[in-house]
Amino acid sequence: MKLSDAKEKYIQTWGTFATNWGINRTMAQVHALLLSSSNALSTDEIMAHLQISRGNANMNIRALMDWGIVKKEIIKGERKEFFSADKDVWFLFKQITKERRKREIEPIIKFLEDLKEIEDNDSEEAKEFIKLMEDFSNVTNKINNIMDLAIKSDDHWLVGKITNLLKK
Repeated sequence: MKLSDAKEKYIQTWGTFATNWGINRTMAQVHALLLSSSNALSTDEIMAHLQISRGNANMNIRALMDWGIVKKEIIKGERKEFFSADKDVWFLFKQITKERRKREIEPIIKFLEDLKEIEDNDSEEAKEFIKLMEDFSNVTNKINNIMDLAIKSDDHWLVGKITNLLKK
């Protein structure tokens, strides 16, 4: 397979995979394009390569910048904005984990805590409901703690932990 074909397949497939993870397909394709590019790209280059509108390109670039995985680069003598993706895969994993935790896990923790605060908690039905919410909270808090460990760790730590888990 030619390099250009492999890159194109990567960009298209990464976009398809992303929808399974609840991420916008175009956002994933923009990120994959920037990851696989050896140079920073302008909005026009991103638009042309992915055949998307300027608004779509700008919206997804800004979202990727908000996630902390794409940055703007200044190129001397150019008036256009250029963008690049951090190519450190471990950093990328930690940033995505951090953002997903902030957007998905932390709101669930707050939501479950609020649901446990019911006024008529003397009935058996209320006690069962509170117990269920506590069980969900326990699982969610464990997931949050695992994500926190991954965010604060380095790649050697995680490899060691995974190796230990696989040996058991």
